[in-house]
Amino acid sequence: MLLLTTAVCAHAQKAIVSGVVRNEMDKGLGQALVADEVTGLGATTNTQGYYYMEVPANKKVTIIYIAQGYIVKRREVLLSPGASRIIDVQMERLQAVQGPDIVIKDQRKREDAGSVILDVSRAVYMPSVVDGVTAMIKQMVGTNNELTSQYNVRGGNFDENLVYVNDFEIYRPFLVRTGQQEGLSFVNSDLVANVNFSVGGFQSKYGDKMSSVLDVSYKKPKEFAGSVTTGLLGASMHLEGASKNQRLTYLVGARQKSNQYVLQAQPTKGIYNPSFTDIQALLNYRVGNWELEGIANYARNRFTFFPETSSSSFGVLNQAYVLNVFYEGGEFDQFDSRFGGLSATYHKVGSKFRIKFLGSGFRTNEYETYDIFGAYLLGELQTDLSKRDFGQIKTYLGAGAIHNFARNYLNVNVGDMGTRGSYDAGDHLIQFGANATVTAIGDELHEWERRDSAAFSQPYDPNGVNMVSLYHSSTDLNYTRLSGFVQDYFKLDSGRLTATAGIRFNHSLLNDELNISPRLQMSYRPRSRTRDLVLKLAAGKYVQPPFYREMRDVNGGVNKDLLAQKSWQFVLGADYNFSMFRRPFKVTGETYYKYLWDQDPYRYDNVRIRYTGKNDAIGRVYGGEVRLYGELVEGATSWISIGMLKAEQKITDSPSIAGYDNYFPMPTDQRFMLGMYFEDYLRKNKNFKAHVNVMYASGLPVGPPRGHLYQNILRIPDYKRVDIGFSALLLDGLKKEYRAHSFFNHIHSIWGSLEVFNLLSIQNTLSYTWIQDQSSGSMYAVPNRLTTRLLNVKLHFTF
Repeated sequence: MLLLTTAVCAHAQKAIVSGVVRNEMDKGLGQALVADEVTGLGATTNTQGYYYMEVPANKKVTIIYIAQGYIVKRREVLLSPGASRIIDVQMERLQAVQGPDIVIKDQRKREDAGSVILDVSRAVYMPSVVDGVTAMIKQMVGTNNELTSQYNVRGGNFDENLVYVNDFEIYRPFLVRTGQQEGLSFVNSDLVANVNFSVGGFQSKYGDKMSSVLDVSYKKPKEFAGSVTTGLLGASMHLEGASKNQRLTYLVGARQKSNQYVLQAQPTKGIYNPSFTDIQALLNYRVGNWELEGIANYARNRFTFFPETSSSSFGVLNQAYVLNVFYEGGEFDQFDSRFGGLSATYHKVGSKFRIKFLGSGFRTNEYETYDIFGAYLLGELQTDLSKRDFGQIKTYLGAGAIHNFARNYLNVNVGDMGTRGSYDAGDHLIQFGANATVTAIGDELHEWERRDSAAFSQPYDPNGVNMVSLYHSSTDLNYTRLSGFVQDYFKLDSGRLTATAGIRFNHSLLNDELNISPRLQMSYRPRSRTRDLVLKLAAGKYVQPPFYREMRDVNGGVNKDLLAQKSWQFVLGADYNFSMFRRPFKVTGETYYKYLWDQDPYRYDNVRIRYTGKNDAIGRVYGGEVRLYGELVEGATSWISIGMLKAEQKITDSPSIAGYDNYFPMPTDQRFMLGMYFEDYLRKNKNFKAHVNVMYASGLPVGPPRGHLYQNILRIPDYKRVDIGFSALLLDGLKKEYRAHSFFNHIHSIWGSLEVFNLLSIQNTLSYTWIQDQSSGSMYAVPNRLTTRLLNVKLHFTF
């Protein structure tokens, strides 16, 4: 509130113009000249591209923007005394021919509802257990598990999020059950040029999911460059370059990650051997009016685990318990995925028509095998400080065993053919597209859990031995989906009012279901000389046709007649740019409401989502978000994100049970979230920096095992975490202090980082293991903890 109410004063006969000058990759452009074209007076941008200058009031002034290698830009302003205006400028590189290199890319981020700012250049410095772009997203939308790259947006689960890279839809492994098994996210931060992230109300051109869109564009290099990053959690490298005539460009990236260092700090002790490898390549070639592009990815994920012991303490001050478990057996998981895509774009110089043809294929082979037997002792701890055995077990409450077994095998093949096109009709930009997607799935599921307590198998049956859970099925499935869209972007009132109206269709040949989804996005800039404000509105229908995981019920059966989940969504928001402390700031705020029907209810098994395979629920999600971006310290980006929501559902075909026929919390009902990222540096040496992540999120619903969903009315404790990183510039390649043949002449920079994860060493709870004492009938919820405090060291080379 103090930040938003602080005023910026100006000289009585002067006005203020400020903003950010960015290059073609949307990064701040330093040392650009910003000046009055007549007088030549002005300023130069700092390393982040920010500028601040005074201009005469009550006089039309032409501001000129000059940077070496870029086309000169001009802007006209007429301001009253004491007024201020923010003008952001994106420069374009000088090129001999403006040909097929031009790609129509939506840069109207401020006008789009749900748009979230992600500065990819900060990804390498952000202290986090997961990789760059994913860490930034989770910090923005909230999380309760630092080990996973999955994220939930506005009450939706991870399956409801779309991910695109250069217009290709990206798929992820399906059998992953815990964050320990997860490999790297698909998006390689070293290769990224731009990121558009929408948390709701997105346009018709995006596919059929209900929560969010991550639209990533990889780089188009101009010259040879590269980077290498190495640390205790893994390593990565990338190379990029272009031919002399700029017709051929290439990107190659490789990453290796091992969570062994992190996992060894968890309560369950044993031998962890995780190994995750990811290799990506992107080639781009221009010939005539055509632009050809090929992308390929191979991900190899291995997770081997031989648990030995674990000890978990829980309870309250005067009634505490401990669960000690001794293990036999082990786990071996293998997830191999391959992705390849080809595209051809036709765009003639001077033509208003552009069309792009795309073809892609995705294949994943997944094996989840484990056979783990755990014998446990449950005891009550001595909590009386006056006793000699304080903190020791005073009474054993029970003993038992848990035996988990699985032999799960899944093969998924997805082929996609599609087209995208656009036509610039002056006041209208018409975009259209169509896709045909073929999916083939082969699945073998064999998984069970057996429990024993005081020589009684659970659930207890005097006439036989029962399993706690047993899943056994085999499925071969092939189906095709057709989809397409058309939308129109247009401006009214001299560009102050903009709108995108579109319609989307989706037809599944598996159950012959056709869905039509109209969508509308609008924005309005009020007339004001002193305020840079954009008001935004979005409304539309969003559907999610079932993939295989949604069709499979809790017993392993497959419901081929399952309908698409559907929702009506409404978003109302505002985007305000202002200047404070002579630096740029931005505040965004949105409220939203979702009405859901034909829902497929689910529950979480760690990070795995288990669906019921039925369209037997309705739901509603509503809430709001506020985000503030700015430079609290000049040249250092900081932001804070606050969100509140309520997500609830109702089972429509459940028997009438008193008290349980109303709405109850959804598994993603995270009522409050606060995320913050802050940068600072030493006053006299900007090459020494600090980066702080702060996350607070209220607890998610939880209930007894094998209970009905409406019994999930308890809450996991709130998630609290602080990560801090310190980075130093060890070598600056701009300083030519080395001999002519020195190796360091080829290095642009070397940064070293020291990171402290979970600085306050807070024991966050992910889930519970439920232990039942057969003799007394009591049930104990034993918390499964996340990571404790850890140190990480990184080195980052660029050349």
